[in-house]
Amino acid sequence: MSSGIPASSGLHVAIIPDGNGRWAVQRGRPRRAGHRAGAEAIRRVVDAAADLGIGHLTLFAFSSDNWERPAGEVEALFGLVRQFLLEQAPHWVGRGVRLRVIGRRDRLPTPLRAAIASAEEATAAGQGMQLRIAVDYSAREEILRAATRFYTTLEISQEAFGRMLARLSHTGESFPDVDLLIRTGGEQRLSDFLLWECAYAEMIFSKKLWPDFGEADLEEAIREYHTRPRRFGRLQAEKAG
Repeated sequence: MSSGIPASSGLHVAIIPDGNGRWAVQRGRPRRAGHRAGAEAIRRVVDAAADLGIGHLTLFAFSSDNWERPAGEVEALFGLVRQFLLEQAPHWVGRGVRLRVIGRRDRLPTPLRAAIASAEEATAAGQGMQLRIAVDYSAREEILRAATRFYTTLEISQEAFGRMLARLSHTGESFPDVDLLIRTGGEQRLSDFLLWECAYAEMIFSKKLWPDFGEADLEEAIREYHTRPRRFGRLQAEKAG
C-alpha cells in the first residue's frame, strides 16, 4: 500500500471514466484513439486500486444510453472491451482480482459475451480485489426491473431489494454500497450509474480527462475521502445529545 494512504480494504470505489473522446479531439486524433488511451488508463487504475488495497472497484464502461452514439463508434468500443478483457484476464488471475460484469448481455455481440464469460470464469477464484465493469448498464432500468419482481419476495427490506438488483445484474452477489464515487472529465452528474448503491457515496469530480487519470489521482481522491466525516444522516458523535 502506498505511503500515507489509510487502510482501504473495506472501500467500494466506483468510477465514471469520462473524457476519452475529448482527449482525442484535443490532440487532433480520432475518438477511437481516445478510447484506446482510456482502456490503458483503466488497466493502470485497476492495478493501482489493487496496490492500494481497495476491496471493491466498479467501473462504468458502456451506458445503455451510449447506444445512441454512431454505430461505428459503438462497434469499435465493443471490440476494444473484448480485447481488453481477453488481455487483462490472465494478469488479474495473477493478482487475485475477481471480475464480474454487470448490465444487460442480450444486446451485446456474441464475441463480447464470450469474452466476458471467459474472463469471469478465469478470475472466479480471485480472493483479492473484487472488480466490476458495467457494460450496457442503466441503474434506472435495473431498479425498475427489480421493482416489478420484488412483490413476490417474502422479505421486504433494503437488503432484500439489493439482493434482487444483484441477481438481475448477472453477478448474483451483492456488492457493498459505494463509499467513494469518482468522475473524471469535469462533468458533475451520476449519468444513471449505481443510483441505489450511491445513496451515501462521497463524490469527487476531477477535471482531468480519463486517459490522463492515474495512480496519483486515485491516491489523492482516497486521501480526500478519508478527510470527510461520514454521518449517514446522523449527528457527529461529539455534537449528538
